[in-house]
Amino acid sequence: MPPPRMCCSKALWGHHGGNLPGMAQAIAREPTIRRHTVERYLGLLDQGVLSPDDRVELLQGVIVAEPPSDPPHATGVNLAASVLTGAVGARAAVRVQVPLVVGRLSLPEPDVAVVPGHLRDYSTRHPTSALLVIEVADSSLVQDRLTKGAIYAAGGIPDYWIVNLRTRTVEIFRAPDPEAALYRQTTTAAAGTRLELVALPGVTVLVDDLLPAVAT
Repeated sequence: MPPPRMCCSKALWGHHGGNLPGMAQAIAREPTIRRHTVERYLGLLDQGVLSPDDRVELLQGVIVAEPPSDPPHATGVNLAASVLTGAVGARAAVRVQVPLVVGRLSLPEPDVAVVPGHLRDYSTRHPTSALLVIEVADSSLVQDRLTKGAIYAAGGIPDYWIVNLRTRTVEIFRAPDPEAALYRQTTTAAAGTRLELVALPGVTVLVDDLLPAVAT
């Protein structure tokens, strides 16, 4: 599973001249990344080490900062939430930028998640599954494709869409392989395409309705 993007470690060459014993010693001195479980991460919130206002999420055990939301991204998120709320009706619940438990080491906050049941079902717990997850992407495109794609596939989420603001398309990932942490089917839908949710047959949305207006 591709790791979240982090800062590069120190170079291992230098005065060792690239010899293997020297490289091994340098590697041994590198600090080990501490992987947080979801339980430990939530404990940091309870203890006040992290605030609910902090723009961070837990990805593969690493606490990762979320990029700020610019107007196109914010509009894309609101459009997706509004369109899906109307489309699914009472058949599922639509949650916006709130936690979704995906295994022991990941607590992402997807831009939009369609989850089983009703909103009040999650008054005392976060959902541990989703019928559809959507990320609205521009600067976060690589992380959404690689890191989050692997996380959602490992969690068995049947439908993962990336609203690509750069190309004004929707990238669709389906047929998750949890063991391999990847999606076996990937397609791209352009404007004019109508998409049906895998887990909710008959529920469809138009790609155009997920895209913010073009800046003039």
